[in-house]
Amino acid sequence: MRCWTVSVKQRMRQKMKSIQEIRAEFQNAAETELDALCRVYLEDERKGVRALIEKVEKRRERLETERVRIEKMKAYEYQYEHLGYVCGIDEAGRGPLAGPVVAGAVILPKDCRLLYLNDSKQLSEKKREELYEVIMENAVSVGVGYAGPARIDEINILQATYEAMREAVSRLTVRPQILLNDAVTIPRMDIPQVPIIKGDAKSISIAAASIVAKVTRDRLMKEYDKVMPEYGFASHKGYGAASHIEAIKKYGPSPIHRATFIKNFVD
Repeated sequence: MRCWTVSVKQRMRQKMKSIQEIRAEFQNAAETELDALCRVYLEDERKGVRALIEKVEKRRERLETERVRIEKMKAYEYQYEHLGYVCGIDEAGRGPLAGPVVAGAVILPKDCRLLYLNDSKQLSEKKREELYEVIMENAVSVGVGYAGPARIDEINILQATYEAMREAVSRLTVRPQILLNDAVTIPRMDIPQVPIIKGDAKSISIAAASIVAKVTRDRLMKEYDKVMPEYGFASHKGYGAASHIEAIKKYGPSPIHRATFIKNFVD
């Protein structure tokens, strides 16, 4: 009887809380505490409280959907993990008129539980930045390679991309036993490779590499923008936006423009 009385009193005290107070509880609760918090207010029939509980349930459903998606993206990693370290490779910046092409090589731990990894182009800039920090903190090893505009003009963008990828792999602190590449087979590599079409959407390792490459390059282009603000590199990152082409016509090419890419825009 005493336990029942205490339980009733506890419920009465909980019901006396305002919706604003309860909302603050939910906002401050850790992910692992939300289930228990929902149970506490399960019998509270106020619309505001019901909405809070429904919001948590929908978030839980989205989280489970994301876990399933990520698990599917581990298929190649599971297939080759018996070989040892699995490395994902991708690039950013093959198409721009200015700046380098950047390659990322990422080895994730076998028990990797990172969520939201995806093709970097499918993520917002804010999400890419968040995931970049998480990848750098959790990866077994990360390597980044570059090929600048002059090198791109000298050997063409495809060969420059391969060069950047080889450099990225060489900068890893451990040697991978298999490379998962986004669509390409890199020449002059003595490590077995698996080219995967649209690999950044099918492999968590390649997705992580695409994020590292994209964020690294975007940050670099923002630095260039501080030195040459007239071209607007911070906004278009060197790609062929109308404003960028107009700037090239007005100011001429900068030291980081690819001559072979802008010959139609300059005299």
